[in-house]
Amino acid sequence: MPEIKILTEAELRELVPLDDDAVTCVEEGFTALAGGKVVMPPIMTLMVPDHNGEVCVKSAYVPGVDSFAMKMSPGFFDNPKLGLPSTTGLMVLFSSRTGMLEALLLDNGYLTDVRTAAAGAVAARHLARKDAAHACILGAGVQSALQLKALLLVREVKSAVIWARDIAKAKAMATRLSDELGIDVTAEADIAGAVKAADIVVTTTPSSEPLIMADWLQPGQLIIAMGSDQEHKSELAPACLSRATLYVPDSQAQCAVKGELRAAIEAGVIPAGRRFPELGDITAGKAPGRRSDADIIIADLTGTGVQDTAIATLARQRAQAAGKGATFSS
Repeated sequence: MPEIKILTEAELRELVPLDDDAVTCVEEGFTALAGGKVVMPPIMTLMVPDHNGEVCVKSAYVPGVDSFAMKMSPGFFDNPKLGLPSTTGLMVLFSSRTGMLEALLLDNGYLTDVRTAAAGAVAARHLARKDAAHACILGAGVQSALQLKALLLVREVKSAVIWARDIAKAKAMATRLSDELGIDVTAEADIAGAVKAADIVVTTTPSSEPLIMADWLQPGQLIIAMGSDQEHKSELAPACLSRATLYVPDSQAQCAVKGELRAAIEAGVIPAGRRFPELGDITAGKAPGRRSDADIIIADLTGTGVQDTAIATLARQRAQAAGKGATFSS
């Protein structure tokens, strides 16, 4: 039997920081998805309503990639009250040729956090104005901080504002990020004002009610919506999608079930049969992104299995090169 590599969260944090390589590998995953040969099944979701929890299972086979990942990602959103993180999980790598188990990535959700932030950077690289300099982040959790760091990899963001329902958490995060990133980061209680003033808005909450209204959107903005990844979630009022010059899903089939597109279709704002260019179509050069500095663009990022295979493969490659991880022989 082949040997199995086991990597811990600490090792994976050292091997796979949120950097240009992480963004590039996720971008290449989206481009591969646009090629039409990636096999990516629908997300399997297990709801645990008694404890405000959910578990998602995602996967994708990418032709030409030696391995494919199966990712199990629990999100239990009352955990902070217990002193526990909201998200955890692990990824499992199998050989694309034989199906044999190759690696266990015990990341506790870290690789998901990185690939999610990297997707935001990909969207900003292709869809934000070149001179975008002010960001608004909705949410004050782990992903909100990573999204701001990801934006700095692709745009010269000079200032940012953090909004959260808990203004104390927003202020604490703003102070920490301002010190860490060396830019002006503040907290804002007025969500409408924060959104209207931003060049790039990133939503990172598990909200089940819209947070952003259509009349708040301004010419030239990019809205990166990534909190809606289940049927009951929504961060944008449905009319936002009809106000946008361009709507870009990561996977239209997936967004029609779990993303902001779902709510817009249900509200009758967007016809169910209308087709949109996906993010991979734009990274592959098959469809144009931003055409004008006045465009209002919405990127609907629900998180795809191809991102998980991409980041897991990068982690394994780096582990092999560095000689990291324990080896288990069954």
